[in-house]
Formats: sequence, structure tokens, C-alpha cells
Amino acid sequence: MKILLLGKNGQLGKELDRNLAQIGSLTSLSRLDVDITNFDIIKNYIQKIEPDVIVNEAAYTNVDSAETEKAIAYKVNSHAVLNLAKICKENDIWLIHYSTDYVFDGKKTSPYTEIHETSPINTYGKSKLQGEEAITQMGCKNLIFRTTWVIGKDGKNFAKKMLNLAKTCESLSVIDDQIGVPTTPSLISKVTITAIKSILQNKPWPIGIYNLTPKGSTTWYGIAKLTLSTAKENGINLRVLPSEIKPINSNQFETVAERPKNSLLNTEKLSKQLNFELPEWSDALMKVLSDIIREKNE
Repeated sequence: MKILLLGKNGQLGKELDRNLAQIGSLTSLSRLDVDITNFDIIKNYIQKIEPDVIVNEAAYTNVDSAETEKAIAYKVNSHAVLNLAKICKENDIWLIHYSTDYVFDGKKTSPYTEIHETSPINTYGKSKLQGEEAITQMGCKNLIFRTTWVIGKDGKNFAKKMLNLAKTCESLSVIDDQIGVPTTPSLISKVTITAIKSILQNKPWPIGIYNLTPKGSTTWYGIAKLTLSTAKENGINLRVLPSEIKPINSNQFETVAERPKNSLLNTEKLSKQLNFELPEWSDALMKVLSDIIREKNE
């Protein structure tokens, strides 16, 4: 099986680049290698490689910057995805794509299922929703994984930011009224590999959208406390201790883009396809935090 990975340099892309080669012949490309927003360029690349599966991790993910760079956000998250969907439809290629809880407004009090009405409240969410819709309307063979709050050992993320702030700042305030769970690239990669194996065995999952997160519920404040507690236990010198973090509401921390208050996703649909149980968010994150701290100590 030939697999083409797009977006190899992101948090998730680096994890996928390490792991996808175990199940097929892998070609990994970054935005510096190919412009997926240019239909002719990406079509020529795909026709040369002749993949059976395209895994698209390429995305514009800066939520706040998207509000002032709307054209770029839509170009990458919507227009480029339409390009891929067209090419996959024409060439009978599977497309695996990643989306976000930000397609919802966060006003529900219970977890969102795949069929709940979408209503994004920021440009990032709107552009990602258009990408989903492009795939669905094109009708190519597809799996779309909606995930939340990605935190891994590679690249920039919330956990690394909290560690850096706790080592340099006198105080630390973190939002405690946005509910969700951190999702690790290793979990997303594991699910992706399971899905591709089903294609390889000619027993593919039903096409469409799947929510992909670990179990449980927390807030950004809860993640920050676990991050600093783990760092403290591993000998990292902190100026702000876990017990000293101040919980605040969203309206006390101004951001350019509005965020959903509820980012919880119902994963029952995905769980029926898996041969393993989704982990608790804290267990999955602890493994990532151990890797981050180990690198800082080296």
C-alpha cells in the first residue's frame, strides 16, 4: 500500500511520519515540498506517487491569526481540501482528513456527536467546516477525524507554554470554564493506522466523520495543573507551583477569536470500529508530558 502524508512538520504530522511507514510505502511532504492550494501542482505530485491513501494533516491552525488572515485560512483549510477531494474522487484514492471541535459553537451542555448541527463561532472553525463539507459533497472515499486540543511532544503547544511560563513568571492564570480534553498525536496516529489497516484488509470503515478524543473531561486549568505537577515531581524548577495557578473565566482573558465553552465530543461511533479502548485523557497526556520533560532534562 502506498501512503501520501501531507503536512509532515506539524505536531501530528511528525508523529504520523514516524509511524505510517510501518504499514505501507510512505511519502511525506511538507508545505515547503508542495503547494496543496495549487490544484495542478498537487495533482501532478499525486499522479506521480499514485497513493492508495492520502493522509492530510496540512492545515492553518493559528486560531487567533485566522481572524486577520482569513483568506489564507480558507485557502488552506477549505480550498486546498477541495483540491484533494477532487483528485481522490477522480483517482479512487482514500482521503483521511483531520478536523476540529471548533465546527461547533460550544453552547451544548453534553458532548457533541457527529450528527449534531454545526455552528462555528470563529474563522478557524468556519474554514475547517468548509473543508469537511468539500470532502462530503465531492463524495470521495473518506474518513474525517474531528479531534480536540492537540498536545504532543513535538512543536509548540499548551503544555510546553505552561511549563515555560511557570519557570519564568511570578504568577499564572489559566481559563477554567472551557471544557474539553487534550488529544495526543500518538492516539490520533494509532487510530489512523487502525483505519488504514481496515482499508488494506478490504474491510474499510464506513466513510464519513468520526469524533476522536480520549475519555473524560477537564479544562485548560486542569491540564495546566497536571502539567506543572508532573514537572515538579520530575525535578523541574518552577517559580509558579501547581497549587498557585489561578483559575479564571474566559471573559477575564481576552483573545482575538472566540472559543467554544464546550469542546467535548462523543466517541461512541469511533469506539465501535476500534479493537482497543480509548484511554483516559490524563493517562494519555502523562506519557506526552514525560517525553517533554525528559527532553528538557537532556
